[in-house]
Amino acid sequence: MVHMTDVAVPLVALSDVARTRVLEVRGGEPEPDTLALWIEVTGAAGTAFTYDMYFRKLSEAGDDDAVQHGDDLSIVVPAEHVDNIRGSSLDLSGGGMVLQNPNSPPVPGMGPMPDLDLDDPVVAKVIEILAVQINPQIAAHGGVAELVAIEGSIAYMRMGGGCQGCGLAATTMSQGIEVAVLDSVPEITEVVDITDHAGGTNPYYEAAKK
Repeated sequence: MVHMTDVAVPLVALSDVARTRVLEVRGGEPEPDTLALWIEVTGAAGTAFTYDMYFRKLSEAGDDDAVQHGDDLSIVVPAEHVDNIRGSSLDLSGGGMVLQNPNSPPVPGMGPMPDLDLDDPVVAKVIEILAVQINPQIAAHGGVAELVAIEGSIAYMRMGGGCQGCGLAATTMSQGIEVAVLDSVPEITEVVDITDHAGGTNPYYEAAKK
C-alpha cells in the first residue's frame, strides 16, 4: 500500500468557487472519483514560479509526496515541490484559475527575499490593503497583486494573472497600489514592482496534461 503524507496545515487553500470549478472540470474526466488535483512547479519566470496543474489518480502518489485530503477533493504536491508551494491559495479570477503563492524564486540581481512575517503589523496592514482595496478592483481584469517581502521601509510587490505583462501594469502599480499603500501604511516609504512582465507566463488552470 502506498504511504502518503497527510498535511496538517493546508498546502493549498481553495476558495469555494475554485473548488466548485475544479470539481466541475474533474467531473468530465474518466473515473473522476479516483482523481486528485496535482500541482507542481515547472520552473521560474523572473520573480514567479510557473506551474502545472492536472488530474491524476490519487493512488499514484509516492511515499514522500504531500497529500492534502478533502471530503470531495484531494490535492497532491510531489515531494520536490512542497516547499515552493506550501501556503498557496487557488482562486477563480477573470474566468481562470490563479495560484497565489507567497513563495518565489530569488529575484534576479537581488539577494533572496526574506520570508514574510505574518505577525508583523506592517505586513498585516499591507496585505489588508491589497485584499480590501486593490485585488477586488484588478480581479475584474484577471489580475492579482501580492506582497513578496518587506525590507526596512520598502515593500516588494509582484503582479500576476492578467496584470503580468499588461501595458497598464506600471500605471496600476504607481497610481493605484503604491498610492494606496503609502497613504495607509506610513511605515512604508517605497513600493518596488518585481514582476517579470516580460516573462509572459500563463498562470491559468489547465484541466489535464496533453
